This record gives sequence, structure tokens and C-alpha cells, in this order.
Amino acid sequence: MNAHETPAPADRKTRVALIFGGRSGEHSVSCATAAGVLREIDRDRYDVLPIGITREGRWVTVADDPTLLEGGRAEVDGDGAAVLIQLAGAGRTSLLEARPGAAPRELGDVDVVFPLLHGPFGEDGTIQGLFEMADVRYVGSGVLASAVGMDKHFMKVALAAAGLPVGPYVVATPQAWVRDRAAVLEAVGALRLPVFVKPARAGSSLGITRVERLEDLEAAVFEAQRHDPKVIIEEGLDGREIECGVLQGRNGAAPRTAPPGEIVMHSETSEFYDFETKYFSTEDFHMECPAQLSPEVAEEIRDLAARAFDALGCEGLARVDFFHTTSGEAVIIEINTMPGFTPFSMFPVMWAQLGMGYGDLVRELIELALERPTGLR
Repeated sequence: MNAHETPAPADRKTRVALIFGGRSGEHSVSCATAAGVLREIDRDRYDVLPIGITREGRWVTVADDPTLLEGGRAEVDGDGAAVLIQLAGAGRTSLLEARPGAAPRELGDVDVVFPLLHGPFGEDGTIQGLFEMADVRYVGSGVLASAVGMDKHFMKVALAAAGLPVGPYVVATPQAWVRDRAAVLEAVGALRLPVFVKPARAGSSLGITRVERLEDLEAAVFEAQRHDPKVIIEEGLDGREIECGVLQGRNGAAPRTAPPGEIVMHSETSEFYDFETKYFSTEDFHMECPAQLSPEVAEEIRDLAARAFDALGCEGLARVDFFHTTSGEAVIIEINTMPGFTPFSMFPVMWAQLGMGYGDLVRELIELALERPTGLR
């Protein structure tokens, strides 16, 4: 396959390599997402090759069985055969299966990769760079947009430079935390409490602490550093958490947006939408989609989401998270270039409001990836 050929001949199905698991703390979430896609992908149109990445980074073949990946705590084990990427030349990329004591076996060419990976080493531009070097099409944003979207610090810098609203924050790099911790603490003291202390490059609300007293800040930073040495401290905003899904437009058209949704917490004991609440204590919240917003506010959020998508140069899909403050402002919290994508995640639920079911959404993302060329674009 090269950048200018039709990815799959008309006489065969499009070959999709589904990659999931990975080295980040969101490994199990990725497995649950893969289960959903394996169940719903159109088998009449696509030939699917499931590939798991263990927590240690080993690529292995995985059985095409979604029941093995469900439940929210499944993991990719290392028992499968190792998967090797073979650059065959002339733009062709194929996969090999390697078992100890046996000659490598051809798994065949790949037309498109669907990386269902979240967090570092999956959503941060690293694996996207591998796909670019392999000259293979893939679902989702490219290297730069993925890297900037993953880093909450540089994401805010890029969004603010594009004239988009972001909230007050302080960055604690590992160097600054060691060299001049007092200056970091002084800068945080200028923010309004409570503040939210977050790993700068982690997702799924991992390692986040709500801090209401400055004397608790150092412990919160150390907790965030368990996931990422770089930490961001954001001023807490009073308001509702609103999310908006974005899809790349076809053939260069403007990004498409879904009706915004809202995470509604049921209990005051659930301080915020953390990892445990998001995936395991689901009785503590519900998703309201569409969110109960005035038409004017909903349109403003959709417009800001599309602008954020363009500002980072995103491709494929993204979810943009907002606070709609009590004073009526829409402030961007972050953009996720590979948002939660289980059948019950907010992103597919939002698109279902427009009649695009989960299987339709999977197909649209694959077709968007096949439509765009490889290389510089």
C-alpha cells in the first residue's frame, strides 16, 4: 500500500489491525474498548486482526473474542505469539507472527490500523510516529496533535494562542519541583481554592486530587507524580462539566460536532469524576445526553469544540471537555484525541443522538483514516 493507492482492492475486505492494551495506566480501559469494537465492527466489510500490547510493551496476537476483554479489568497477557512489523517496500506494510523455535509466519498486509490506546505510548504521538514511518494509515490524530493533546500544559498553551478560553493553572515540571519548589507553591497560592492536581500526560482521571488546603498540595503533587513526573495544578471552577464530540469532516470539510453531553454526579460524596467513579462506581453518576443547555450555549460549545479540533490539527475524532461556569462562560478543560470509546462511553453516546450507532461510528472512523494520505498532509 502507498499513499496514493486504494488501500484494499475491491475483491477483498479491508484489513484492519486493532491494537489495544498498552503500557499506560489505562491498559484495562483500552481492552474494554477493544471488546466493544470487536463486537460491533462490520465483518462483511472488514477483516480484523486483533493485536494486544502487554503492560511491558510486548506486541502479541490475541484471540478474536471480545468476552476475553470485557469486565473493565482485563489485561493483555504475554502468551500470544510476538507480532513484528515488516516494511516490505513500495509502501507495503505487513505483519509477521513469531514463536520461539519456529520460522516467522506471515499475517499479511494491513490496510489501516485502529489504535484503541489511551495515555502515554498510545495516545501521545509515539505510536502514531511508528505508523507514519511504516507508511500505514491509522485512525485518529497525527504525531503533533496527539502529543500536544496528551500534554495538558502545551495543550492549554496552544488553545490559548488560538484565542480559546482556558482556566488559570500552574505547571510543576520535575526540574522546577526539585530546584524551586517554593516558587511553585507560591504560584499555586495565587489560584483560587480548591485546585485540582493532575498528571500532565495521563488520562481517565488517573492520579487526580482535589486540594482544598494548600498544606495538602505537596502530597497531591507526589500522588500525581506516580503517573507522570510533570504535574499541572488547575484552579477549580464552579460550574457543570460538559463534553462535546468532534469528527473530522469528509474530504476537507469542517469538523462535525455532536450535541453536548453532561456528566451528572449523584452524590456530594463523589467529589469529582475520578478513575474509580468513571469505570467502576458507575452508580455515582449518569450521562445526560443531550445536556440541558440553552440552544445558544450548546451552539457556542459546539463551535468552540470544532475550533479546538482545528487549533491542534486533529484528525479522525476528539472529545473536548468544558466547564460551563456559573457566570455563563464556557472554559475548555482539555481535548482527548482518543476519547473513551466503549459502547457506553460519552463519545459514542453523543453521536448516537444524531443517529450514528456504535458500529456506524467505527466504520466512519476507519473510512476517514482510509480517505487521508499517509506522510505529510
